[in-house]
Amino acid sequence: MSSGVSVNDEVVTTYNDLKTGRKYKYVLYKMNNDFTEIVVDKVVPAGASYDDFINDLKALPKEECRYAVYDFEWNTSDGGLRQKICFYVWCPDTSKMKAKMLYASSKDAIRKKLVGLGAEIQGTDWSEVDYETVLERVSRGAGNQ
Repeated sequence: MSSGVSVNDEVVTTYNDLKTGRKYKYVLYKMNNDFTEIVVDKVVPAGASYDDFINDLKALPKEECRYAVYDFEWNTSDGGLRQKICFYVWCPDTSKMKAKMLYASSKDAIRKKLVGLGAEIQGTDWSEVDYETVLERVSRGAGNQ
């Protein structure tokens, strides 16, 4: 299902800067006021923490949705460092129905533009985006534990 929402070129540019240049730790994306285009909402430099990311989501009005990419890092049991770029769809239960529907139906448009995503995290409440929950999801598979 497509919503006809377009993706602003800056969305791809900031993602590529996060992915290849490690310039950012995470980027928040939103729909413009007319719900016709996905645009950059906030870029956060490398060095930020997962708590910073969650706090930015918590600072949003409770009825607003967001897309995000986060450069998720964790240490394996053998001391190795792993990284995965996670794509988040944040649509809290308190969001308006129109926003939920548009974000859900526009997700494929942005995902197709962001090549190389490692995992998708859908969040409707804080437990679904909690660090340990996401860690469990991204660390599945041989060599990631």
